[in-house]
Amino acid sequence: MPRAGTRSASSDARAWAVPDALRPTLAERYGPVYSGDEADRRVRALGVFATCGDRVTRRAIELDRMPLVGVVDYKTRRQEEIPRDAFDALGARRRVRVRNPAGFLTEELRAAVRRTIAAGGGLIEVDGEEDLGSLALVESMPNGSTVLYGIPGEGVSFVLVDPIAKEHVRLLIGQLEPRRLPRAGASAR
Repeated sequence: MPRAGTRSASSDARAWAVPDALRPTLAERYGPVYSGDEADRRVRALGVFATCGDRVTRRAIELDRMPLVGVVDYKTRRQEEIPRDAFDALGARRRVRVRNPAGFLTEELRAAVRRTIAAGGGLIEVDGEEDLGSLALVESMPNGSTVLYGIPGEGVSFVLVDPIAKEHVRLLIGQLEPRRLPRAGASAR
């Protein structure tokens, strides 16, 4: 039993941090990148898909193509203001809020992706940063679906989910550094 005022391991959340050595690998493109009219045309032609990022999620909704799951953090690198109500159509299915600090992939985000897919889809709102949510989406979306994520200044990456993509993501996650994060509301006292 931990002494008074000490956090127990059960009060911590599982997470994985991106080591500096892995950053260039994570910056690589894992699917073709399209922008403008070509990206819009390809989004319209998709079957089941998920999105990671505010701009790509909003654009899919604007094109009347609802992703199964959209992961957003209400921030863009261009500091573009995206109104929260832009995601209401997707959030009407289900709206889940999770914590995922910048540079981390939390078990909370991974579990939210799995649960949201199993429950028929919805919006995952990230308190922190959603960037590594694309790994959780590829990990959990069904084979044959597509994961879209925005690449600032370039366009949208289209990743076909298949056994090869899933194995690639599994290996990437295996290279992340396991960490424990204090749960929201937990204090070290």
